[in-house]
Amino acid sequence: MAMGTTDDISTFKGQGGRLRAGRIGVPGLLMSVVAASAPLMVTTGGMPITFGVLGVVGQPLLYVVLGVVLLLFSTGYAEMSRHVHNAGAFCAYIARGLGGTAGAASSVVALVSYSSMQCCIYGLFGFELSGLLRRHLELTVSWWIPALLAAAVVGVLGWLKIDINVRVLGVLLLIEVVMVLAFDVAGIGSPGREGVSLHAFDPATLSGPGLGTAFCGTVASFVGFEQAAVYSEETSRPQVVVARVTYLAVVFVAVFFALSAWALSVAAGPGRISGLSLKEGPNLLFALTEDRLGVAFTDVMHVFYVTGMFAAMLSFHNVVARYAFAMGREGLLPAAVGRTSRASGAPAYGSLLQSAVALLVIAAFAVTDDRPAGDPTAPVLHLSTWLGNVSALGVIVLMAAASAAVIVFFVRRGAARAQAWRLAASGTAGLALAVIAVLTVRDFDVLVGSGAGSPLRWLLPGIVGAALLAGLALGVALKFLRPEVHARIGQGNEAFQLEKALAEAAGPGNPA
Repeated sequence: MAMGTTDDISTFKGQGGRLRAGRIGVPGLLMSVVAASAPLMVTTGGMPITFGVLGVVGQPLLYVVLGVVLLLFSTGYAEMSRHVHNAGAFCAYIARGLGGTAGAASSVVALVSYSSMQCCIYGLFGFELSGLLRRHLELTVSWWIPALLAAAVVGVLGWLKIDINVRVLGVLLLIEVVMVLAFDVAGIGSPGREGVSLHAFDPATLSGPGLGTAFCGTVASFVGFEQAAVYSEETSRPQVVVARVTYLAVVFVAVFFALSAWALSVAAGPGRISGLSLKEGPNLLFALTEDRLGVAFTDVMHVFYVTGMFAAMLSFHNVVARYAFAMGREGLLPAAVGRTSRASGAPAYGSLLQSAVALLVIAAFAVTDDRPAGDPTAPVLHLSTWLGNVSALGVIVLMAAASAAVIVFFVRRGAARAQAWRLAASGTAGLALAVIAVLTVRDFDVLVGSGAGSPLRWLLPGIVGAALLAGLALGVALKFLRPEVHARIGQGNEAFQLEKALAEAAGPGNPA
């Protein structure tokens, strides 16, 4: 599609229906994407579960294996980003490959999945901040109060320019990464009784009944790397920037978390890491850090654990706002959602929608909380555990579908031979992701801590299934009732160019 300056882009929805190009480059986009991975949150929350509850000592190797799988996925995903520039990302890619109805289904699944992840982090944020206030200032505050305040602040930032958000994300992420790396150096430099051991990278450690569940939880740690495509309309060179950031994000997350998981196993000792993880839980990193770097450093780490979660909330908020914007622009949500702010060019109304959803979800869990502040059985833990795993399952399903869409897209364009190795990589990744999705559903009772007979093991993954069915129903309805809208699904601003081409082909005086 030929374009002039960033200020005269024509769109079928007008200037208010586009995002401003050239606002974010490789460094800013990489920071925004990696911030969603929340290094401290994963290191403190996810890793002890895999080591302790699931008993998988080879967690560092697990990150390496999944890093390879997601690099295979990224070969096709990144290549498609050179051809499709749409804030709808998964929706657009799947629509271009598998059709408008599949695109509508994926858009609903994406909206539910990323909203769930953001709400999950709000719960963790509120719980941790209330704990800090209680320990250091002797203030007793229920978790949902800081969670609601955070939702309000994130909503304001979401209304503003992405440039402001990138600065916030960049500073918080940099400090967070430095602090985790400081522990990594200290943990490896001052190992446990077994010394510096590479046992965690032994393939024999990837075994046991918790392995399938561990794969799912580890995939959740990567969620966010695929978000670069969401910002494609706001970069100056989407053909280059999106692919580059996607690859960099996968490599960074895989290497960073593999190193951090190994540092934990070395600091505790491979023979003790599982037992210590069960005993300490989310406090594992802080306990090992305090032994090596002191109380003051650990207290500061607690603070940046909270700010890191804030950065992740902001990152996911931006992504959901852009998905909502793309859906509004293409007729999958009310048209008002597909409008941008005149002042900033940000997807302001999509941001407002996400803020409203987050406030409602937090409020729903808050009104069911009749426990004292700080009680570990409070609904905040249900909010975090339930919605976090629902989100992970939804993103796994989206990635598997996107892998299939990439293959169909390039085959239909007659590029199967030229893209053969990328299509083979996409197919391999898609099969692996489909297997992980099946294992996730099978083991959902383990993921959310419910019994085998609990209805939650089916109701929670059923949220993703319901979103998929609702999206399919919407797509089918549009195909028969509003075919012109159905034809635009996944097209974004390129729909204007298609309509213009049809009008020109019809000739002057003749309707297209």
